[in-house]
Amino acid sequence: MLRPGATAQAVATAAGGALLSGSRPPKAPPPRKAAHAAECERLEQLPNIGPSLAMDLRDLGVAHPRELAGKDAFVLYRELCTLRGTRQDPCVLDTFMAAVDFMRGAAPQPWWAYTSDRKLRYGAV
Repeated sequence: MLRPGATAQAVATAAGGALLSGSRPPKAPPPRKAAHAAECERLEQLPNIGPSLAMDLRDLGVAHPRELAGKDAFVLYRELCTLRGTRQDPCVLDTFMAAVDFMRGAAPQPWWAYTSDRKLRYGAV
């Protein structure tokens, strides 16, 4: 508790800390990425999936990573394009392909490992 007249900065500095004026406490660290599908409890734990794509998946009705095992990455991509009203970058499809494969038991791979497969399967999207 601050004594009357003391600022948080003065107290932090006196205690050996460094609190900048107007600074906020640090954000919680991102969830640890899963090494195997069975470890994955949150969408953000999927390799290649950050907060933005996790939100996109939730907006598409995917609440838990295990649901991706029964999904088609291309259908998810097209639904996202429709939902957002604009064509999404094709790397989003690559990322969805990586996430679906991972939840079906594949080893984690970077999304760009799926680019050539995406181009062969779907051409220009």
